[in-house]
Formats: sequence, structure tokens, C-alpha cells
Amino acid sequence: MKKTISFLTILALFFLGSCNENKETSQEVTTSENSVDLSVGQEGVQDEVSNPNIVQVASGSKDHTTLVTAVKAAGLVTSLSNAGPFTVFAPTNSAFDKLPTGTVDGLLKPEKKGDLENILGYHTYVGILKTEYMQDGQEFDMVFGGKVKITKEGEKTYVNGSEIVVSITTSNGIIHVIGDVLLPK
Repeated sequence: MKKTISFLTILALFFLGSCNENKETSQEVTTSENSVDLSVGQEGVQDEVSNPNIVQVASGSKDHTTLVTAVKAAGLVTSLSNAGPFTVFAPTNSAFDKLPTGTVDGLLKPEKKGDLENILGYHTYVGILKTEYMQDGQEFDMVFGGKVKITKEGEKTYVNGSEIVVSITTSNGIIHVIGDVLLPK
């Protein structure tokens, strides 16, 4: 028994020592053999097996190109690609078109990044909010901007008066597609 424990201890020490020695080497090999940019965050992970995350799903939607452009301009791609879970109330392109002329273009300017982050943060909740569990009159604290209010009318669910038209489950949360841009009050 003592020999087995001693052997396992030596084996564990050897394994730990070899892991530390090869740390840099294996990173270099991975980089050169597979041409993977190790500086890319979670948003750069692509494979054929995993479910897409919030950013990947939105990027694949022709109805959310304005939202994706705004997420990129605000520097939130990495944040919304991470593990989460997140709930995103995702305005469609036509929702952005309802805003006064020039509003979107103005928000996409670098000097308006903070305002854009606040608006997008008002569309984001940390956690998963499924419509079937939302109650009429409930309020939820968003990442930025305060609370949103849920209303229910029959089978329909609304956030600040904007109907949730479809919900899409992603690997790191849920997207609720809405027809309006939510503005912090």
C-alpha cells in the first residue's frame, strides 16, 4: 500500500512538473500548427458542434444588422459572447428606423460610445428571463439604465410596452426579439 501511495505521489509530482515546463511550448505549437490567434476571446470560438452564443445568433440575422453594428461600436462583442447567462431584448432594424433621423448614426460615433453602452445595457439582463415565467407587472433591473416592466395580455408578453415577438435560446442565454428600441428613463 505504501509503495502504491508513493508511486502515485511521484507520478503526480512528475505530471505537475511536466505541465508547467510545457506550458509555453504547447501554446506555441497550437499557435503555429493551427494558425489560431490566441488573443481572440470567446467571440472568436467557432466550431461545428457548439450552439451559437447571443452575438453569433444576432450576427446571423438579417433583421438585426443595426443591433450588431451597435454592439460592435460599443465594444460589447466580447461581453455578450461570454458565458453569461444573459437575456437580451433585441430590437429589429425596423425598430431602430423608428428613432428620429440621425439618432443611430449619432450614437455610432466614438464620442457617443458611453451613451450607446447605456442604451444597449438597458436591453440586457444578467440571467435568463423566459417569457413563460414572466409575470404581469414584474420589473427587472437591467445592466444599465434602470428597470424594465413586463406586461402580459393573454398569451402575449411585453417589455416596456414592446411585444416580444419571438424568443431564441442561445448557448449563453436568450434573445427576445422586440419591435422597439428601449430607452432608459
